[in-house]
Amino acid sequence: MKVLLVEDEQDIATNIWDFLERRGCVVDHAADGSQGLMRAIEGEFDVIVLDLGLPRLDGLTLCRRLRAAGRSMPVLMLTARDTLEDSLSGFAHGTDDYLVKPFAMRELEVRIRALHRRRQPAPGATLRVEDLSYSLRSMLAERAGRSIALTVTHGHILSVLMRESPGVVRREALMRKLWGEEGGSFAALHTHVCALRSLIDRPFDTALLHTVHGVGYRLGAT
Repeated sequence: MKVLLVEDEQDIATNIWDFLERRGCVVDHAADGSQGLMRAIEGEFDVIVLDLGLPRLDGLTLCRRLRAAGRSMPVLMLTARDTLEDSLSGFAHGTDDYLVKPFAMRELEVRIRALHRRRQPAPGATLRVEDLSYSLRSMLAERAGRSIALTVTHGHILSVLMRESPGVVRREALMRKLWGEEGGSFAALHTHVCALRSLIDRPFDTALLHTVHGVGYRLGAT
């Protein structure tokens, strides 16, 4: 697994780098946001570990520009800020997961490997609901002839909803698939679903992604 670490605090960067290399990862490091964005766009990485507070370009801006450039590799954001608003802002900018400092290295590894597993494609699988299709290999959705690039998390949510369509997927079940038994929150899930809806529904006449209030979400014609 190839990891890009974007962290300006040298001690933290060294500890993470040493730990991940001992666990079998190949690690590249950038010490500021501008350098990190350049490497993320030009390189091929399985996961990006990204600090929020960076010189030259902050983590949120980096993540937003990365997604705007069509790069879908999963991003794990590191931050000392632990409010709900901070985490929702990260998700809204394209972050896949969020880890608050200080953290245990084993937890960091678990989060990274979970993001990496989500990215692994099922050979040749393409899911279809109505006029929407999603390729698990390319991580591209298509609707009405228009190609739609998704982040790893958005693609994972969409694939779960498409497999269960037209049934309802409960919020708790979707959270477990995304973050395991103890990760995530309803608010974080809602932010991801809203972002996914803006990509697959809002440019089109017919809405496919529906909220079943108090229960969960379903994908399909009304």
